[in-house]
Amino acid sequence: MFYPSNRTALSTRYMPEDWFKSNRSNYRESESSRNSAERLRRDTIRMIQDKDQMTRRTQDTTSKNIGERLNDISFWRSELNHEIDNMVTEISALTDVKRRLERALAETEGPLQECLFHREKRMSIDLVHDDVEKDLIKVSISEAVHVILFIIILRSNRAAQHELERDLSDKVTAQRIDDRCHHLRNTSDGISYYRGIDRMDPSISLPDSWSKFTDDNILHSQSERAASHKLRDEIEILLNATSNEMWDQFNSVNVSFTNRIAEMADTKNNLQTHLAKTLQEIFQTEMLIEALKKAIRDKENPLKVAQTRLEERSRRPNVELCRDNPHHRLVTEVREIEDTIHKLRERLMEAENTLQTLVKTKVALEHDLSIKANSLFLDQEKCMGTRKSFPSTPRLVGYT
Repeated sequence: MFYPSNRTALSTRYMPEDWFKSNRSNYRESESSRNSAERLRRDTIRMIQDKDQMTRRTQDTTSKNIGERLNDISFWRSELNHEIDNMVTEISALTDVKRRLERALAETEGPLQECLFHREKRMSIDLVHDDVEKDLIKVSISEAVHVILFIIILRSNRAAQHELERDLSDKVTAQRIDDRCHHLRNTSDGISYYRGIDRMDPSISLPDSWSKFTDDNILHSQSERAASHKLRDEIEILLNATSNEMWDQFNSVNVSFTNRIAEMADTKNNLQTHLAKTLQEIFQTEMLIEALKKAIRDKENPLKVAQTRLEERSRRPNVELCRDNPHHRLVTEVREIEDTIHKLRERLMEAENTLQTLVKTKVALEHDLSIKANSLFLDQEKCMGTRKSFPSTPRLVGYT
Protein backbone atom coordinates (compact mmCIF):
# COMPACT_ATOMS: atom_id res chain seq x y z
CA MET A 1 0.00 0.00 0.00
CA PHE A 2 1.22 3.49 -0.86
CA TYR A 3 1.14 6.29 1.71
CA PRO A 4 1.62 9.92 0.70
CA SER A 5 4.57 11.67 2.18
CA ASN A 6 4.12 14.45 4.75
CA ARG A 7 5.33 16.97 2.20
CA THR A 8 2.53 16.05 -0.21
CA ALA A 9 -0.11 16.20 2.51
CA LEU A 10 1.00 19.65 3.61
CA SER A 11 0.81 21.00 0.09
CA THR A 12 -2.99 20.32 -0.05
CA ARG A 13 -3.90 22.26 3.13
CA TYR A 14 -5.38 25.81 3.28
CA MET A 15 -3.55 28.49 5.20
CA PRO A 16 -5.07 29.97 8.37
CA GLU A 17 -5.37 33.28 6.55
CA ASP A 18 -7.54 31.59 3.95
CA TRP A 19 -9.71 30.17 6.67
CA PHE A 20 -10.24 33.58 8.35
CA LYS A 21 -10.76 35.24 4.98
CA SER A 22 -13.45 32.71 4.08
CA ASN A 23 -15.24 33.28 7.39
CA ARG A 24 -15.17 37.04 6.98
CA SER A 25 -16.55 36.67 3.45
CA ASN A 26 -19.37 34.53 4.75
CA TYR A 27 -20.11 37.08 7.49
CA ARG A 28 -20.23 39.93 4.98
CA GLU A 29 -22.44 38.00 2.59
CA SER A 30 -24.79 37.00 5.38
CA GLU A 31 -24.99 40.59 6.66
CA SER A 32 -25.59 41.89 3.12
CA SER A 33 -28.35 39.34 2.53
CA ARG A 34 -29.98 40.20 5.85
CA ASN A 35 -29.81 43.93 5.10
CA SER A 36 -31.33 43.41 1.64
CA ALA A 37 -34.06 41.26 3.12
CA GLU A 38 -34.76 43.85 5.83
CA ARG A 39 -34.96 46.67 3.24
CA LEU A 40 -37.25 44.58 1.08
CA ARG A 41 -39.43 43.80 4.09
CA ARG A 42 -39.67 47.46 5.13
CA ASP A 43 -40.31 48.64 1.55
CA THR A 44 -42.89 45.93 0.98
CA ILE A 45 -44.75 46.71 4.21
CA ARG A 46 -44.76 50.39 3.29
CA MET A 47 -45.87 49.59 -0.24
CA ILE A 48 -48.68 47.36 1.06
CA GLN A 49 -49.83 50.16 3.37
CA ASP A 50 -49.61 52.78 0.60
CA LYS A 51 -51.45 50.59 -1.91
CA ASP A 52 -54.07 49.70 0.66
CA GLN A 53 -54.68 53.39 1.35
CA MET A 54 -54.71 54.16 -2.38
CA THR A 55 -57.18 51.32 -3.04
CA ARG A 56 -59.49 52.57 -0.27
CA ARG A 57 -59.28 56.16 -1.56
CA THR A 58 -59.96 55.03 -5.13
CA GLN A 59 -62.86 52.86 -4.01
CA ASP A 60 -64.28 55.73 -1.94
CA THR A 61 -63.94 58.08 -4.92
CA THR A 62 -65.63 55.57 -7.19
CA SER A 63 -68.46 55.12 -4.70
CA LYS A 64 -68.83 58.89 -4.50
CA ASN A 65 -68.92 59.16 -8.31
CA ILE A 66 -71.56 56.44 -8.51
CA GLY A 67 -73.56 58.31 -5.85
CA GLU A 68 -73.35 61.51 -7.89
CA ARG A 69 -74.39 59.56 -10.95
CA LEU A 70 -77.41 58.26 -9.07
CA ASN A 71 -78.37 61.85 -8.26
CA ASP A 72 -78.08 62.79 -11.95
CA ILE A 73 -80.24 59.83 -12.95
CA SER A 74 -82.78 60.72 -10.27
CA PHE A 75 -82.96 64.29 -11.60
CA TRP A 76 -83.58 63.22 -15.18
CA ARG A 77 -86.08 60.59 -14.04
CA SER A 78 -88.03 63.36 -12.39
CA GLU A 79 -87.88 65.49 -15.54
CA LEU A 80 -88.98 62.57 -17.69
CA ASN A 81 -91.87 61.72 -15.38
CA HIS A 82 -93.02 65.34 -15.47
CA GLU A 83 -92.89 65.49 -19.27
CA ILE A 84 -94.61 62.12 -19.60
CA ASP A 85 -97.45 63.38 -17.39
CA ASN A 86 -97.76 66.48 -19.60
CA MET A 87 -97.75 64.38 -22.74
CA VAL A 88 -100.37 62.01 -21.35
CA THR A 89 -102.57 65.02 -20.59
CA GLU A 90 -102.10 66.38 -24.12
CA ILE A 91 -102.83 63.02 -25.70
CA SER A 92 -106.00 62.82 -23.62
CA ALA A 93 -107.09 66.29 -24.82
CA LEU A 94 -106.22 65.39 -28.39
CA THR A 95 -108.19 62.17 -28.08
CA ASP A 96 -111.23 64.12 -26.91
CA VAL A 97 -111.02 66.32 -30.01
CA LYS A 98 -110.58 63.19 -32.08
CA ARG A 99 -113.96 61.88 -30.91
CA ARG A 100 -115.66 65.06 -32.13
CA LEU A 101 -113.83 64.91 -35.43
CA GLU A 102 -114.77 61.27 -35.85
CA ARG A 103 -118.42 62.24 -35.60
CA ALA A 104 -117.85 64.85 -38.34
CA LEU A 105 -115.88 62.37 -40.39
CA ALA A 106 -118.25 59.43 -39.94
CA GLU A 107 -120.17 60.29 -43.10
CA THR A 108 -117.03 60.96 -45.14
CA GLU A 109 -115.11 57.83 -44.19
CA GLY A 110 -116.65 56.07 -47.16
CA PRO A 111 -115.35 58.41 -49.89
CA LEU A 112 -112.00 59.09 -48.19
CA GLN A 113 -110.74 56.70 -45.55
CA GLU A 114 -112.04 53.58 -47.26
CA CYS A 115 -110.56 54.71 -50.57
CA LEU A 116 -107.18 55.24 -48.93
CA PHE A 117 -107.53 51.92 -47.15
CA HIS A 118 -108.45 50.01 -50.31
CA ARG A 119 -105.73 51.69 -52.35
CA GLU A 120 -103.14 50.57 -49.82
CA LYS A 121 -103.89 47.06 -51.13
CA ARG A 122 -102.38 47.95 -54.48
CA MET A 123 -99.30 45.87 -55.14
CA SER A 124 -95.74 46.42 -56.28
CA ILE A 125 -95.29 49.19 -58.88
CA ASP A 126 -98.98 50.13 -58.73
CA LEU A 127 -98.50 51.39 -55.18
CA VAL A 128 -97.83 54.79 -56.71
CA HIS A 129 -98.44 58.27 -55.34
CA ASP A 130 -100.72 59.27 -58.21
CA ASP A 131 -103.14 62.16 -58.70
CA VAL A 132 -105.93 60.24 -57.00
CA GLU A 133 -103.89 59.79 -53.86
CA LYS A 134 -102.70 63.41 -53.98
CA ASP A 135 -106.32 64.63 -54.15
CA LEU A 136 -107.37 62.26 -51.37
CA ILE A 137 -104.78 63.62 -48.96
CA LYS A 138 -104.71 67.28 -49.97
CA VAL A 139 -104.56 69.08 -46.62
CA SER A 140 -105.65 72.54 -47.66
CA ILE A 141 -109.05 71.40 -48.96
CA SER A 142 -110.38 68.35 -47.19
CA GLU A 143 -111.51 68.24 -43.60
CA ALA A 144 -110.87 64.53 -43.71
CA VAL A 145 -107.25 65.20 -44.52
CA HIS A 146 -106.99 67.47 -41.50
CA VAL A 147 -108.17 64.52 -39.49
CA ILE A 148 -105.42 62.45 -41.06
CA LEU A 149 -102.96 65.17 -40.06
CA PHE A 150 -104.48 65.07 -36.60
CA ILE A 151 -103.96 61.32 -36.47
CA ILE A 152 -100.35 61.80 -37.56
CA ILE A 153 -99.81 64.31 -34.75
CA LEU A 154 -101.42 61.91 -32.30
CA ARG A 155 -99.07 59.19 -33.47
CA SER A 156 -96.14 61.59 -33.14
CA ASN A 157 -97.22 62.37 -29.60
CA ARG A 158 -97.44 58.71 -28.75
CA ALA A 159 -94.07 58.11 -30.40
CA ALA A 160 -92.57 60.90 -28.30
CA GLN A 161 -94.23 59.41 -25.21
CA HIS A 162 -92.81 56.03 -26.15
CA GLU A 163 -89.31 57.50 -26.43
CA LEU A 164 -89.71 59.21 -23.07
CA GLU A 165 -90.95 56.00 -21.45
CA ARG A 166 -88.15 53.97 -23.02
CA ASP A 167 -85.61 56.54 -21.79
CA LEU A 168 -87.22 56.43 -18.37
CA SER A 169 -87.15 52.63 -18.37
CA ASP A 170 -83.46 52.68 -19.27
CA LYS A 171 -82.76 55.10 -16.47
CA VAL A 172 -84.69 52.97 -13.98
CA THR A 173 -82.56 50.01 -15.00
CA ALA A 174 -79.36 52.05 -14.87
CA GLN A 175 -80.32 53.45 -11.47
CA ARG A 176 -80.99 49.98 -10.14
CA ILE A 177 -77.62 48.75 -11.42
CA ASP A 178 -75.71 51.77 -10.12
CA ASP A 179 -77.52 51.57 -6.78
CA ARG A 180 -76.47 47.95 -6.46
CA CYS A 181 -72.91 48.93 -7.41
CA HIS A 182 -73.00 51.81 -4.91
CA HIS A 183 -73.84 49.44 -2.07
CA LEU A 184 -71.23 46.80 -3.00
CA ARG A 185 -68.53 46.36 -0.36
CA ASN A 186 -65.43 44.24 -0.11
CA THR A 187 -67.44 41.86 2.07
CA SER A 188 -70.47 41.73 -0.22
CA ASP A 189 -71.73 38.49 -1.70
CA GLY A 190 -71.61 38.03 -5.43
CA ILE A 191 -68.34 39.87 -6.11
CA SER A 192 -66.01 37.98 -8.42
CA TYR A 193 -63.11 38.24 -10.85
CA TYR A 194 -63.87 39.31 -14.41
CA ARG A 195 -60.59 39.09 -16.25
CA GLY A 196 -60.04 41.76 -18.90
CA ILE A 197 -63.22 43.68 -18.00
CA ASP A 198 -61.17 46.87 -17.55
CA ARG A 199 -60.02 46.65 -21.17
CA MET A 200 -63.58 46.44 -22.46
CA ASP A 201 -65.51 49.63 -23.15
CA PRO A 202 -69.12 48.98 -24.19
CA SER A 203 -70.03 52.63 -23.68
CA ILE A 204 -72.00 54.39 -26.41
CA SER A 205 -72.27 57.80 -24.81
CA LEU A 206 -70.40 60.36 -22.73
CA PRO A 207 -71.79 62.33 -19.78
CA ASP A 208 -72.57 65.32 -22.01
CA SER A 209 -74.19 63.25 -24.76
CA TRP A 210 -76.01 61.20 -22.10
CA SER A 211 -77.72 64.23 -20.57
CA LYS A 212 -78.22 65.79 -24.02
CA PHE A 213 -80.05 62.66 -25.18
CA THR A 214 -82.68 62.97 -22.45
CA ASP A 215 -82.82 66.75 -22.81
CA ASP A 216 -83.43 66.33 -26.56
CA ASN A 217 -86.17 63.78 -25.87
CA ILE A 218 -87.88 66.22 -23.51
CA LEU A 219 -87.49 69.11 -25.96
CA HIS A 220 -88.87 66.95 -28.77
CA SER A 221 -91.83 65.99 -26.61
CA GLN A 222 -92.46 69.64 -25.75
CA SER A 223 -92.30 70.51 -29.45
CA GLU A 224 -94.80 67.75 -30.27
CA ARG A 225 -97.13 68.96 -27.52
CA ALA A 226 -96.94 72.52 -28.87
CA ALA A 227 -97.75 71.29 -32.38
CA SER A 228 -100.57 69.18 -30.98
CA HIS A 229 -102.06 72.15 -29.11
CA LYS A 230 -101.80 74.29 -32.23
CA LEU A 231 -103.52 71.60 -34.28
CA ARG A 232 -106.39 71.37 -31.80
CA ASP A 233 -106.94 75.11 -32.15
CA GLU A 234 -106.89 74.83 -35.95
CA ILE A 235 -109.32 71.94 -35.91
CA GLU A 236 -111.86 73.99 -33.95
CA ILE A 237 -111.77 76.54 -36.77
CA LEU A 238 -111.69 73.99 -39.58
CA LEU A 239 -114.79 72.20 -38.31
CA ASN A 240 -116.86 75.24 -39.31
CA ALA A 241 -114.94 76.28 -42.43
CA THR A 242 -114.40 73.26 -44.66
CA SER A 243 -117.81 71.91 -45.58
CA ASN A 244 -117.92 73.55 -49.03
CA GLU A 245 -114.26 72.74 -49.62
CA MET A 246 -114.99 69.09 -48.96
CA TRP A 247 -117.70 69.13 -51.60
CA ASP A 248 -115.22 70.52 -54.12
CA GLN A 249 -112.65 67.96 -53.09
CA PHE A 250 -115.19 65.17 -53.39
CA ASN A 251 -115.85 66.10 -57.02
CA SER A 252 -112.14 66.55 -57.75
CA VAL A 253 -111.32 63.10 -56.39
CA ASN A 254 -114.08 61.56 -58.50
CA VAL A 255 -112.56 63.10 -61.64
CA SER A 256 -109.11 61.83 -60.66
CA PHE A 257 -110.52 58.37 -60.07
CA THR A 258 -112.21 58.35 -63.49
CA ASN A 259 -108.98 59.38 -65.25
CA ARG A 260 -106.90 56.86 -63.31
CA ILE A 261 -109.33 54.01 -64.04
CA ALA A 262 -109.20 54.78 -67.78
CA GLU A 263 -105.40 54.91 -67.68
CA MET A 264 -105.23 51.64 -65.74
CA ALA A 265 -107.60 49.88 -68.17
CA ASP A 266 -105.54 51.04 -71.16
CA THR A 267 -102.32 49.80 -69.52
CA LYS A 268 -103.96 46.46 -68.73
CA ASN A 269 -104.99 46.03 -72.38
CA ASN A 270 -101.45 46.81 -73.57
CA LEU A 271 -100.03 44.27 -71.14
CA GLN A 272 -102.44 41.61 -72.40
CA THR A 273 -101.33 42.31 -75.97
CA HIS A 274 -97.67 41.96 -75.03
CA LEU A 275 -98.43 38.78 -73.11
CA ALA A 276 -100.15 37.22 -76.11
CA LYS A 277 -97.15 38.06 -78.34
CA THR A 278 -94.77 36.67 -75.72
CA LEU A 279 -96.75 33.42 -75.46
CA GLN A 280 -96.60 33.04 -79.25
CA GLU A 281 -92.86 33.62 -79.22
CA ILE A 282 -92.44 31.09 -76.41
CA PHE A 283 -94.30 28.51 -78.52
CA GLN A 284 -92.13 29.19 -81.55
CA THR A 285 -88.93 29.08 -79.47
CA GLU A 286 -89.98 25.74 -77.98
CA MET A 287 -90.53 24.40 -81.50
CA LEU A 288 -87.08 25.70 -82.47
CA ILE A 289 -85.53 23.91 -79.49
CA GLU A 290 -87.18 20.64 -80.46
CA ALA A 291 -85.93 21.10 -84.05
CA LEU A 292 -82.38 21.73 -82.78
CA LYS A 293 -82.52 18.66 -80.57
CA LYS A 294 -83.72 16.56 -83.51
CA ALA A 295 -80.95 17.99 -85.73
CA ILE A 296 -78.36 17.02 -83.10
CA ARG A 297 -79.82 13.51 -82.85
CA ASP A 298 -79.81 13.21 -86.63
CA LYS A 299 -76.05 13.85 -86.64
CA GLU A 300 -75.30 11.03 -84.20
CA ASN A 301 -75.53 8.12 -86.68
CA PRO A 302 -73.52 9.83 -89.47
CA LEU A 303 -70.83 10.58 -86.87
CA LYS A 304 -70.89 6.98 -85.71
CA VAL A 305 -70.57 5.76 -89.33
CA ALA A 306 -67.58 8.01 -90.07
CA GLN A 307 -65.82 7.13 -86.81
CA THR A 308 -66.53 3.40 -87.34
CA ARG A 309 -65.07 3.56 -90.85
CA LEU A 310 -61.92 5.21 -89.46
CA GLU A 311 -61.65 2.59 -86.76
CA GLU A 312 -62.14 -0.29 -89.24
CA ARG A 313 -59.57 1.09 -91.72
CA SER A 314 -57.04 1.53 -88.89
CA ARG A 315 -56.79 -2.28 -88.82
CA ARG A 316 -55.58 -2.62 -92.41
CA PRO A 317 -52.37 -4.68 -92.45
CA ASN A 318 -48.84 -3.38 -93.05
CA VAL A 319 -48.39 -1.19 -96.09
CA GLU A 320 -52.12 -1.21 -96.69
CA LEU A 321 -52.38 1.16 -93.74
CA CYS A 322 -52.22 4.01 -96.22
CA ARG A 323 -53.17 7.62 -95.55
CA ASP A 324 -55.20 7.78 -98.72
CA ASN A 325 -57.98 10.08 -99.89
CA PRO A 326 -60.71 8.10 -98.12
CA HIS A 327 -58.77 8.51 -94.87
CA HIS A 328 -58.47 12.28 -95.33
CA ARG A 329 -62.11 12.54 -96.28
CA LEU A 330 -63.23 10.51 -93.26
CA VAL A 331 -61.18 12.71 -90.90
CA THR A 332 -62.69 15.79 -92.53
CA GLU A 333 -66.17 14.29 -92.28
CA VAL A 334 -65.77 13.51 -88.54
CA ARG A 335 -64.54 16.99 -87.80
CA GLU A 336 -67.27 18.60 -89.88
CA ILE A 337 -69.99 16.62 -88.12
CA GLU A 338 -68.48 17.33 -84.67
CA ASP A 339 -68.25 21.03 -85.54
CA THR A 340 -71.85 20.95 -86.75
CA ILE A 341 -73.00 19.28 -83.50
CA HIS A 342 -71.00 21.82 -81.47
CA LYS A 343 -72.62 24.74 -83.30
CA LEU A 344 -76.05 23.17 -83.00
CA ARG A 345 -75.54 22.71 -79.27
CA GLU A 346 -74.41 26.31 -78.92
CA ARG A 347 -77.50 27.43 -80.78
CA LEU A 348 -79.59 25.10 -78.60
CA MET A 349 -78.14 26.68 -75.46
CA GLU A 350 -78.84 30.14 -76.89
CA ALA A 351 -82.41 29.12 -77.70
CA GLU A 352 -82.92 27.65 -74.22
CA ASN A 353 -81.57 30.86 -72.64
CA THR A 354 -83.89 32.85 -74.86
CA LEU A 355 -86.76 30.63 -73.78
CA GLN A 356 -85.91 31.22 -70.12
CA THR A 357 -85.86 34.98 -70.75
CA LEU A 358 -89.24 34.74 -72.50
CA VAL A 359 -90.67 32.68 -69.64
CA LYS A 360 -89.40 35.25 -67.13
CA THR A 361 -90.95 37.99 -69.24
CA LYS A 362 -94.21 36.02 -69.37
CA VAL A 363 -94.21 35.61 -65.58
CA ALA A 364 -93.45 39.30 -65.13
CA LEU A 365 -96.25 40.28 -67.52
CA GLU A 366 -98.71 37.95 -65.83
CA HIS A 367 -97.69 39.29 -62.43
CA ASP A 368 -98.05 42.86 -63.64
CA LEU A 369 -101.42 42.00 -65.17
CA SER A 370 -102.60 40.62 -61.82
CA ILE A 371 -101.35 43.81 -60.17
CA LYS A 372 -103.21 45.97 -62.69
CA ALA A 373 -106.37 43.87 -62.35
CA ASN A 374 -106.17 44.22 -58.57
CA SER A 375 -105.65 48.00 -58.81
CA LEU A 376 -108.47 48.38 -61.33
CA PHE A 377 -110.80 46.37 -59.10
CA LEU A 378 -109.87 48.47 -56.05
CA ASP A 379 -110.37 51.82 -57.82
CA GLN A 380 -113.39 50.91 -59.95
CA GLU A 381 -115.33 48.62 -57.67
CA LYS A 382 -114.22 49.23 -54.11
CA CYS A 383 -113.38 52.94 -54.10
CA MET A 384 -115.92 54.28 -56.59
CA GLY A 385 -118.54 52.03 -55.05
CA THR A 386 -118.22 53.94 -51.77
CA ARG A 387 -118.41 57.37 -53.43
CA LYS A 388 -122.03 57.26 -54.61
CA SER A 389 -123.26 59.78 -52.03
CA PHE A 390 -121.93 62.56 -49.82
CA PRO A 391 -123.11 63.66 -46.35
CA SER A 392 -125.09 66.81 -45.60
CA THR A 393 -123.44 70.01 -44.33
CA PRO A 394 -124.57 69.63 -40.66
CA ARG A 395 -122.94 66.25 -40.50
CA LEU A 396 -119.75 67.56 -42.08
CA VAL A 397 -119.20 69.93 -39.15
CA GLY A 398 -119.86 67.27 -36.52
CA TYR A 399 -123.25 68.46 -35.27
CA THR A 400 -124.90 65.08 -35.74
